[in-house]
Amino acid sequence: MKYVYWILGLVVLAGIGWLASQSQPVINNSAVETAEVIVNSPTANSTITSPLTVSGTAVGNWYFEASFPIELLNTSNQVVGTGLAEAQSDWMTSSPVPFNANIIFPTQTPGSSGSLVLHKDNPSGDSQNDDSFTVPVMF
Repeated sequence: MKYVYWILGLVVLAGIGWLASQSQPVINNSAVETAEVIVNSPTANSTITSPLTVSGTAVGNWYFEASFPIELLNTSNQVVGTGLAEAQSDWMTSSPVPFNANIIFPTQTPGSSGSLVLHKDNPSGDSQNDDSFTVPVMF
């Protein structure tokens, strides 16, 4: 019976390890990233102004026809700006592909927070193909 508990404990620990390894954002001073997306600019919690230039890399399956959508949300989670991340090289690959985007948005309350949300392009509309990545920003 003690072997059953020992094996059950190993299974639980393995499950916790697997959950911890999933695409959680890593925030450092120069980029915000997951296994599939790296945002070089803007950095997390940086103060942004309009027009905003967004740059980084995303694996090829984030793109459709060489682009994917980006939204800028204010403190109330309202969309205040949108843009398209455009691939800077061949996007039909499983490798990381550089992107650039520009977003124009109205002036927001200085010191307020917001979110830059990158959306994996999903022309199928199938929810299992949805993915997004969020970078916290300040206005």
